[in-house]
Amino acid sequence: MEQEKRRCYIFDVYILLTMGKLLEVDYYIIGISLLMLKISGLPTIHTCNHLSSLNHEIQYDVDIEPVHIVKKRSINHPLRIHLHYDTSLDLLPPDHVQLLKETAIEAVSFWSKTLWVRQTAAPIRLKRKCENSHVGYRNQISCCYEGCSRKTVCGEIEIPNEHLEECNWCDDNREFNDYNSKTGVSNTDFILYVAAIKSDRCLQSTVAYAGHCQQERALDRPVAGYFSICPQSISTNKQDRLQLLSTLKHEILHALGFTASLFAFYRNENGEPLTPRQEISNKPEFDSSLRMYKWSANVVKTIRRPDWRLPSGTITKTVRMIVTPKVREEVRRHFNCSTLEGAELEDQGIDGTAITHWEKRVFENEAMTGTYTQSSVISRITLAAMEDTGWFKANYSQAGHYEWGKGLGCDFVKQSCYHWMVTREARNEDIYPYCKKVKTNELWTDCTDNRHSVALCNLVEYKQSLPRKFQYFNGIEGVADSEVGRFGGSVSLADYCPYLQEFSWTNKDEILRGSSCLVHSNGIERDTNYFGEEYGNNSLCLNHGGKWYLHHCGGVNSPQHSGSGCYRYVCSSELGLTVIVDNKPYRCYKSGQRIKPSFITRSYLHQGSIICPSCHEVCDVSMNLILYTI
Repeated sequence: MEQEKRRCYIFDVYILLTMGKLLEVDYYIIGISLLMLKISGLPTIHTCNHLSSLNHEIQYDVDIEPVHIVKKRSINHPLRIHLHYDTSLDLLPPDHVQLLKETAIEAVSFWSKTLWVRQTAAPIRLKRKCENSHVGYRNQISCCYEGCSRKTVCGEIEIPNEHLEECNWCDDNREFNDYNSKTGVSNTDFILYVAAIKSDRCLQSTVAYAGHCQQERALDRPVAGYFSICPQSISTNKQDRLQLLSTLKHEILHALGFTASLFAFYRNENGEPLTPRQEISNKPEFDSSLRMYKWSANVVKTIRRPDWRLPSGTITKTVRMIVTPKVREEVRRHFNCSTLEGAELEDQGIDGTAITHWEKRVFENEAMTGTYTQSSVISRITLAAMEDTGWFKANYSQAGHYEWGKGLGCDFVKQSCYHWMVTREARNEDIYPYCKKVKTNELWTDCTDNRHSVALCNLVEYKQSLPRKFQYFNGIEGVADSEVGRFGGSVSLADYCPYLQEFSWTNKDEILRGSSCLVHSNGIERDTNYFGEEYGNNSLCLNHGGKWYLHHCGGVNSPQHSGSGCYRYVCSSELGLTVIVDNKPYRCYKSGQRIKPSFITRSYLHQGSIICPSCHEVCDVSMNLILYTI
């Protein structure tokens, strides 16, 4: 009896659709009975808080080397980034400082291996800030009326005096130099100032923010930028460390060139501007409404989609797209759409999200979208964008394996998700990557199309009807037709399109594990491994054929979530596909076959069914890599 009492407890399980919706699920366990008490949706938002650097925050015309010398150099040297740590790090606990420095070094190392640049042969001496906004130009070199400020910052970080050049100030007749010239920073192509400042930009969901602050004179390339992590967001949890690394890579790329405030400065492969320059300042035209220099249609073009299909009818959708040559080539190849004009930019979100990220609906888990949702990947498309700045060459072997929308054609990338879903349904085809299953009290998971992860359909109910342009359903199973306007995907930047999404299992605010089948650390202890799962490099996601049952002392119960799980598999030229459940092999002879595993743990007899995938789907891929035998 005492043993049974010890099994009676209450615990909370949180299932986090990363950057989407947070589901709070309270379970009450009495003996071996598992009863769900409630399920409710709580919003959680994690967006990039990058703000395109405003004109008054940037120092232009950093004089390092003459234009004719820089242009002659080949873009064949690995990018060198000098890290300078701000004194704000001294206020952090020692383990947080160590984590931040180690992660910064790892992120910088990645970009040094990924991007090549025209090597900077001279020391970088950054420009001093003018005392006021009155700036003059002599021979296309800027100078400060009223002299220079005693303090120059990069973002919110004060630049050390030894990194700065002498003050270049002038009046209507003459040009003067003041302050002694400093040594600058040698053997580098970019200076990154790293801080941990609790600023107004550290909203609840913001992990960090970054930007560039100075551009060199010869080719306008950024030569200095900053990265600041919000102190309250630092966590030594393994899952959080991975997200911090992804965030750092993302933010550093903004500082290097992937930002709307630099689009107007992009150049072709010969170093010539893609946007016309004004004669006196040698700068593009300034757009006061955008508060930045305006790009030309050679870089970003506005495209009209006159046949944007919705349940309520057809509308015209206007999008902005990066249309530079290498980006256009990569997106056409990736999506298998020869008429695609370029790569669509985000059209929603707060300042710094729209225009300066890839469109979430089109690119989902690409690293340079505006929210981190699942297993972010730096794709060839992003590397192509960095090449099209005219400042870098990319090492494409560093690109990740990016699958979202791959090969799905023009209908996927140029039409609404509603058009994609109804067109596929009319042909009795799978609507993947979109989905229409509403989360209910009984959690039913699915698999991503590549079977790398357990996933959930992020279709949720909102309190009010969504804007008409984000309504995609004529009907949803189990939902009254009058209510379907309140249902949409949980990721607003993806235009509320519902899709299958990886997630994390969390307890309160602590992430316990992710849902990727390939990550060994996502494994489950045997006593709570109700489906006999196994996680690791040789595992894949398989769908369940129905509920699983747990037998104990004459009673039968079902776990409150099921639908799919991660299982180790073996491919053999003799035996075909074998699935391993609780270390016991089950052979799959045909697609759709239901194997019926049964195994015993300390508390239960576990019984359920798993649907076999096509042997060719799984083994044709894996056997190209390595042939396993039992």
